[in-house]
Amino acid sequence: MNQFSTGDPQDTPGIEKYAAIMKEIKSRTDVIDVFLSGRREAIYIPTTVETVGLQFRKIFELIAFASLAANRRKYSSIYADFSKHWEAAKLLKSLQRINPDFYPKPVVETKSDRPRVVHDLSDRDHDYLTQADLVEAHGRCGRLLHAANPFGRPIDYVFFQTSFPVWRARFMNLLNNHKVHLVGDTGFYLIHMHEEGKKGEVSWYRFELVGPSVSPTKPELP
Repeated sequence: MNQFSTGDPQDTPGIEKYAAIMKEIKSRTDVIDVFLSGRREAIYIPTTVETVGLQFRKIFELIAFASLAANRRKYSSIYADFSKHWEAAKLLKSLQRINPDFYPKPVVETKSDRPRVVHDLSDRDHDYLTQADLVEAHGRCGRLLHAANPFGRPIDYVFFQTSFPVWRARFMNLLNNHKVHLVGDTGFYLIHMHEEGKKGEVSWYRFELVGPSVSPTKPELP
């Protein structure tokens, strides 16, 4: 079993950018929740669904791009291409060439019995948004960005009303506690989207490979 320990606490610009993107995802999730709860609506069903669908699509894109936030040049080269022609499947392939570990890895933390280890990390079961799920859901949301062809198949708003709560649960399961490898970084970060007493903030822990066993470090805030 590999052992990880703390990295340089001063080396934070990359993870701060990443955490800022995670915080934006939290804010957009709040918007989704207001509409899904019925506390807000955009006059009638189609515009309400389209408003929520736009938040989901942006969240899916933020998840995909976040790990490149530490590297402006590589981020910009990928973004410039796909801002004109955004196909999620092609984007993910390009991201994997630059950073094979770009996609968040959801984990479950349990109290450890091992000396000097606070928590053990284990992979989360498959109840989260996978890369394939992201591609499919992102593509579905694209249907909401344009007027439907009056001679073609109408937009199935009921499908989206049914899918939104499922997508929300799955991307939250992906992100709530997850590991991320930033491009060019030999270590990884453990991300907490929520921690008691830190409302609205995103906390992170730094790990570096040093030998057998996993040991968490002091959490930081962006």
